[in-house]
Amino acid sequence: MRATSELNHRGADPGIPASVWRLRSDAWEYLRYAVKLLTLDQGASWTDTNRAEIHRSLRTLEAVELYWAGFGQRYVSGIRDLIDGGEYPGALELIERVMLGMRGAGSLDEERPTGESADEDGEPTVPERRPRFEVLIVDEMAPTDRDALKAEMLRMRQGADEFVYELVIVPSFEDALVAVITNPNIQACVLRPGFTANSKQKLGRDLRGYLDRIIGERPDALHALQRVLRLAEALGELRPELDLFLVAGVHIEDLAGTLNRRFRRVFRREDRMELHLSLLRGVRERYATPFFSALQEYARMPAGVFHALPISRGGSVSGSKWIGDMGDFYGKNLLLAETSATSGGLDSLLSPVGSIKDAQTRATRAFGAKKTVFVTGGTSTANKIVHQSIVAPGDVVLVDRNCHKSHHHALMLAGARVAYLEAYPLNEYSFYGAVPVRSIKQTLLDYRAAGRLDEVKMIALTNCTFDGIVYDVERVMSECLAIKPDLVFLWDEAWFAFAAFHPVFRRRTGMATAARLEAQFRSGERAEEFRAQRAELVDPDTGAFAPDEAWLDARLIPDPETSRVRVYATQSTHKTLTSLRQGSMIHVYDQDFQRLNREAFDEAYMTHTSTSPNYQILASLDIGRRQVEFEGYELVQRQMDLATSIAQTVARHPLLKKYFRVLTTRDLVPEAYRETDRPMPLRDGLASFDEAWARDEFVVDPSRVTVDISLTGVDGDTFKHDYLMDRHGIQVNKTSRNTVLFMTNIGTSRGSVAYLIEVLVKLAEAFEDEEEELGPFEQRTRKSRKDSVAVHNPPLPDFSAFADRFRAHPDTPDGTIRDAYFATYRAGSTEYLHLEPLLARVLAGEELVSAGFVTPYPPGFPVLVPGQVITTEILAFMGALDTREIHGYDPEAGFRVLVAPPEPGEG
Repeated sequence: MRATSELNHRGADPGIPASVWRLRSDAWEYLRYAVKLLTLDQGASWTDTNRAEIHRSLRTLEAVELYWAGFGQRYVSGIRDLIDGGEYPGALELIERVMLGMRGAGSLDEERPTGESADEDGEPTVPERRPRFEVLIVDEMAPTDRDALKAEMLRMRQGADEFVYELVIVPSFEDALVAVITNPNIQACVLRPGFTANSKQKLGRDLRGYLDRIIGERPDALHALQRVLRLAEALGELRPELDLFLVAGVHIEDLAGTLNRRFRRVFRREDRMELHLSLLRGVRERYATPFFSALQEYARMPAGVFHALPISRGGSVSGSKWIGDMGDFYGKNLLLAETSATSGGLDSLLSPVGSIKDAQTRATRAFGAKKTVFVTGGTSTANKIVHQSIVAPGDVVLVDRNCHKSHHHALMLAGARVAYLEAYPLNEYSFYGAVPVRSIKQTLLDYRAAGRLDEVKMIALTNCTFDGIVYDVERVMSECLAIKPDLVFLWDEAWFAFAAFHPVFRRRTGMATAARLEAQFRSGERAEEFRAQRAELVDPDTGAFAPDEAWLDARLIPDPETSRVRVYATQSTHKTLTSLRQGSMIHVYDQDFQRLNREAFDEAYMTHTSTSPNYQILASLDIGRRQVEFEGYELVQRQMDLATSIAQTVARHPLLKKYFRVLTTRDLVPEAYRETDRPMPLRDGLASFDEAWARDEFVVDPSRVTVDISLTGVDGDTFKHDYLMDRHGIQVNKTSRNTVLFMTNIGTSRGSVAYLIEVLVKLAEAFEDEEEELGPFEQRTRKSRKDSVAVHNPPLPDFSAFADRFRAHPDTPDGTIRDAYFATYRAGSTEYLHLEPLLARVLAGEELVSAGFVTPYPPGFPVLVPGQVITTEILAFMGALDTREIHGYDPEAGFRVLVAPPEPGEG
């Protein structure tokens, strides 16, 4: 998770930290560097400080290597003995072997599986080309027994095996959890009832705190079977992608009947070959990419093309005298895989029965959904599909006004009555946060008071927002269902697809929350609490509701008997995971899908999905799913760690902090929405991170770094284009007037982070040079520029209102965008006005109404929608915008507004 300078500053070795991935790598790298120098000069120039650093690295590695396969604590102890004895070349040879193994190019296995060959150095050559993974064995064993088990499992390898695995053997419940937290290479766990409860390792305070949070009841207080079950549950919560196996000695038949939901299979101790085959099969099932493999096979097939796609098999390209460079650029495989056929195992996206259906089923499992479908038109299309499938004309939909424009367009097409919710504003930085649950509840209560709650069909919210604000999804859904038990939820997770693959992030995803709520409702575990609270909020005799304030102040509990879990999540796989552009997914966790929505969903999917979908996008979605099932956990924790390192460097560097400031949770989430008070929870450790994400109403995605650039005197759009992109090739998605958003992702490398820091330092040096050369007049001008960027930001405008002619009821805010949109189709119904005359008429008291969507991009949410009343606050905000791209606004003609309809009897 968090990468810090533990290696150099751990002092008295406070124990294993929760953040290990880079610590381990750096410790081995430092050890190789140091021992190599010792080998060259035999330690003549080495100080006590250097030697202390070597031994500190060794102590670190002796602690953490318990949780990795291949080398282990005894191996590190052997290196220590060689160093202490001055045998530096021997120590270096062992360290080099470790580094080779960490790159996947070597192994410590002393025996070779049947059919494997070795190179001239004795290293196996076949495993290099086969994926490697690690298997966790949880059992307290003597060293000789551990060695015997490893040797026996090694002998079962065959040259025809598709994968190679090595064993990590730990003795205790706590060590098992530490292993899966710290070692992302583990892909399967085998529990043997002989394991003990507590670790003998010296765990860091952060890791100890996190373990205490997830374990709950102390494992040493549980009897053997309970301990096995609780460990299985904990492992599943941390890493649900792992295959879990149980090896039992007695009553195996009874256990097999009761544990099948927790374990993939139960074995007797002597079933070693069956265990070996099951480990490989479990990985094989996740590794399979049905559609990607089918597309590869199709590209290898000879074929005659007699359908409507000239580019298929490269036909129109390879023989061309003028576009041969297209084939050179894209390569032959892309052209060979282009087809409009659905034969040869390729399947049809609109009616999948083969490889596409199989690929979507695997994505369903990976993301914890009940149904997943692939979308090749981006999440804009995914949102339109969900809205159309749920919403009928006249249904009321609650929606964050600042959500992506695709939601607004979808609601217009569906003919929904839209009630906009307001997110809390961050006026100082010119962007919005998220919608407080109190505001959502108040809106629902207003509809109940108006007798229209039955018309409210769905709520759509963005989680997480472009700027990284993340909802407490369980709280939102629980409290809303307590007021309207059949409410449908659409979570736009366009920027949050990666969250399913980390235990802390996962808690706040739509799919994981839906599964938890369904389990709660089925078990009735909160039924008594619900009844007690309902007695306080609803008069048992008259049925009268308590005042709204009582409902708003309470943490509402839904009725487990009447509440329905109906949740949809749309994700831009291409934004945060591996996929070609426009690759997205819709995840469904809807208890009533088959009964209420299957046909409508299928029709909506047909409506918005091309009959000629891009097969390359589909294949990339399939293989992107494979990637995150195997290494998603590792990649997500790495992206968080790298983002934290950026934030820490900016905060500590004497020149960078003079011009740049990383915004923290305190800046982005008002105190009213936080129970914890750490500015950057992840920086303080995994336990602090987990606590904030468990308790606070809103949290900030730590993989996003929002930097305040006010002190540079440069506005965000200019900084993005002129300073970052044009000068240094640094690409960013989003800016506000005085901020720049830097996002890490699963493809971010340590080298790219170093380059970003290098560029920021160069820019800061340039600003510093400019400051030194300014005279008094230029200094005043520069200060004025800084003030303009930092202070003179107009307040973010709330949604004003729909014009009365587009509203349904005076006591509720909803309006029909569709009616206003299609009113513009009548000749003479609109006119264009520039900002100044438009402002003058609004100030004069005239009600002017927007005829279309006006959307600054990025971030892509509309400031005006059809039918919305234009206000001076909106115009002031638009006048101050420095965004170069504004959809729906014509810089030549101005704003398009609706002409007032004729009075009855006129015209």
